[in-house]
Amino acid sequence: MAQKKGDGRAALQALKGQLSSGQIGQLYLFHGEEVYLRDFYLGRLREQLVGGGMEEFNLHTLKAGEVTPRALEEAVDCLPMMSQRTLVLLVDFDPFKAGEKDREAYAKLLGSLPDYCCVVLVYDLIPYKADARTKLAAVFRDKGLVVNFARQEQGDLVDWIRRRFRALGRDIDSELARYLIFLCGDLMTGLIGEIEKIGAYAKGSRVTRQDIDAVATPQLDAVVFQMTDAIAAGKADRAAQVLGDLYHMQEPPLRILAALGRHIRQLYSARLILEAHKGTDALMALWGMQKAYPAQKLMEAARRFPLSWCRWAAVRCGETDLAIKSGGGDGQELLTLLLMELSCRDRRGTC
Repeated sequence: MAQKKGDGRAALQALKGQLSSGQIGQLYLFHGEEVYLRDFYLGRLREQLVGGGMEEFNLHTLKAGEVTPRALEEAVDCLPMMSQRTLVLLVDFDPFKAGEKDREAYAKLLGSLPDYCCVVLVYDLIPYKADARTKLAAVFRDKGLVVNFARQEQGDLVDWIRRRFRALGRDIDSELARYLIFLCGDLMTGLIGEIEKIGAYAKGSRVTRQDIDAVATPQLDAVVFQMTDAIAAGKADRAAQVLGDLYHMQEPPLRILAALGRHIRQLYSARLILEAHKGTDALMALWGMQKAYPAQKLMEAARRFPLSWCRWAAVRCGETDLAIKSGGGDGQELLTLLLMELSCRDRRGTC
């Protein structure tokens, strides 16, 4: 059965349709950074194709070092036992990097799979990059389905977060779901653990921001945002506390400074955009942002800083970065001094 062509959202929708209808094809290639989503659909494939207690006989898994044309042929030729189909998983094996003779053999094998066999290539630790000019690429294009499990769009991710909380007997509104994404990142793989922690901690049926802040582990960019928020509010002690927490977590000063410098440059950009009477879309386009919520937060924050402060702060971050990298001083001391300067209430760089 020839598969629908496509990649990204179209290919994922095609996969969903095949699983729902039971019309599962013979050849798939799974790649992309959203591991949780990939493993979820791989699990559904396994359940439908080789579930029912006969997985030991009908599931054949080959890792990269085990795959040869002969080994793949033997796995494909294994007839199903007390089942309609077999499933062959090739994990972190890239046929496009094989020698020419082997590539020809793989193209022939994968292009003429028997009806009872489904082959899935899973790119987990290796990147996927096909050469569209090869016969192998034509096989996947004409007979297979290449699914890129990419980071989900904000609307889809918010809906998924709300469903996961409902499964735990909790409810969360869309605004708080967007805050959770901002705080902990937009990969389902990382969010699922945070959702489970928050769901277990929350006392009421509705999740609050206090519940999230109490137990969620924020990503570095979100923590840096907390520092600049404290600076904007004139709360130097709070900003210093946040920096101290990062030191306690043994975050390297250069890594903290890189995140802080990037955030200050984004604030500077947002302030310039406000001065030009433009909106959030301009900031998203400038920085290649895929989700609106972080850009909206930056635009809100930029309103609390004058343009002169943003310009000066960006320069001071660059100077501190150079001082640390040149070995002219202790990284923590220089970064702490920078934070004290940024916290000056007059926003001119002198206390």
